[in-house]
Amino acid sequence: MITNGEVLIKVENVHKIYNEGRLHALNGVSNEIKKGEVVVVVGPSGSGKSTFLRSLNLLETPSTGKIYFEGVDITSKKTDIDKHRQKMGMVFQHFNLFPHKTIIDNITLAPIKLLKKSKADAEKEAMELLKLVGLQEKANAYPSQLSGGQKQRIAIIRSLAMDPDVMLFDEPTSALDPEMVGEVLELMKKLARDGMTMVVVTHEMGFAKEVGTRVIFMDAGQIKEEGVPKEFFEHPKEPRLQDFLSKIL
Repeated sequence: MITNGEVLIKVENVHKIYNEGRLHALNGVSNEIKKGEVVVVVGPSGSGKSTFLRSLNLLETPSTGKIYFEGVDITSKKTDIDKHRQKMGMVFQHFNLFPHKTIIDNITLAPIKLLKKSKADAEKEAMELLKLVGLQEKANAYPSQLSGGQKQRIAIIRSLAMDPDVMLFDEPTSALDPEMVGEVLELMKKLARDGMTMVVVTHEMGFAKEVGTRVIFMDAGQIKEEGVPKEFFEHPKEPRLQDFLSKIL
């Protein structure tokens, strides 16, 4: 069992190359994510931040390099990646809810199928999660009947229903109307306060400052700078990061 402060995910010299070598999306990335950390990844479009995040659970398979999750090399052909993905919650930009299933069925599908929970147990836990986000009255609604902010909160608790060891967020607020961003960030802040390990790709610098334990700046497929939020935002060292922050803050 990995305890707080111990390495949960280790990335070793990962490269991701597309178009027969013409696009180097990740260029020798190494990092460690420890249990209990909230790591926020920022950078310009095309910097490799989403590719980095998606490689952590092998939605993007590295061209070279290794990724370890809870001590297991998940890039090895011998590893059952689906088994490890069950412990890695993933939240996307566009919710990815099943449109033809009710909200409660969306939440209980994976726990019943993958964790072999009984329907009654899975539904009881789903209702507790819905209460957590104040959406219990939407249990029998369909995704099309919900706002974008509600859908994204459902997507987050659907991941929580699998009791993950880490949550990966790929720009979870960028597809939302501005007034809906706050409700999703509030839920993410609550998860952070409760000790969930999180890796978050986002443009929300306020979230990075307030909630991040560490901020990573990526550019051209590399980690150019990282640090605790105060140091990162107030005393950036890399000229490229200084330029990036001057344009967005």
